[in-house]
Amino acid sequence: MIAKLTGVLDQIAADGVVVDVSGVGYFAFCSTRTFSRLPPRGAPLRLLIETHVREDHIHLFGFIDAAERDWFRLLTTVQGVGARLALAVLSALTPEELGLAIGAQDRASVARADGVGPRLASRIINELRDKAGSLAMDLPAAASAQPPGEGAAADAISALVNLGYRRAEAFGAVAAAAQRLGLAAPAEALIRAGLQELIPGAQP
Repeated sequence: MIAKLTGVLDQIAADGVVVDVSGVGYFAFCSTRTFSRLPPRGAPLRLLIETHVREDHIHLFGFIDAAERDWFRLLTTVQGVGARLALAVLSALTPEELGLAIGAQDRASVARADGVGPRLASRIINELRDKAGSLAMDLPAAASAQPPGEGAAADAISALVNLGYRRAEAFGAVAAAAQRLGLAAPAEALIRAGLQELIPGAQP
């Protein structure tokens, strides 16, 4: 099993790259995130690899860092999500965005990936909430202490969504605000602090 490739970036294709390792070229499928962080052709390159062996092929999937690789492994444990679909999810969402979307139960964000409809997005969120562990961001303590739709943090998230932010964005901003202001912060304070997280330089 190949776990890592260290060599020179030889070729860039539409869906992957060729890494030259001591004269041997290895093709690895990549996400758009990994593509965006590649060095120029001919430059040194290290990719973490997930090897998939089937009866009719051996496919290598390459990742620029461990966070993306670990999410890829988790995604492929979901029923109906194969390697290519997992890569599509990671092309639509960074690991951080995926963790926020799962914690916030933001089906719309997950469904942005090619080939992922609302039903599959719900399955991904439901199956990975318990499996993700430290990879996924938990609900803000101020929100998780209350039933869904209640509590200051939940109200603040809803307000930011109504202002046009995606649920995962609002969730992340309120989570950061709740950590700074404490569990007893009122919704108004969480909204203001959340906007500061979403709009750098915004006045409190």
